[in-house]
Amino acid sequence: MEWKVALLAIGLLALGFAGIAIKIIVKKDGKFSGTCASQSPFLNKEGESCSFCGASPEEKCKNEAAA
Repeated sequence: MEWKVALLAIGLLALGFAGIAIKIIVKKDGKFSGTCASQSPFLNKEGESCSFCGASPEEKCKNEAAA
């Protein structure tokens, strides 16, 4: 029984790593989009500017390398 749980856990981890690898391969230059937490109303409830690029919640990311 324990080996089934361990095998399931290893399989799920492998699936997660494969999904991330596929996303990196498919994305242009292997870069992830959406690095500014200020774009998420769940993470930025006070409406603060992004500490990474300085963009307000209404603006797009000002760091071209991250966008």
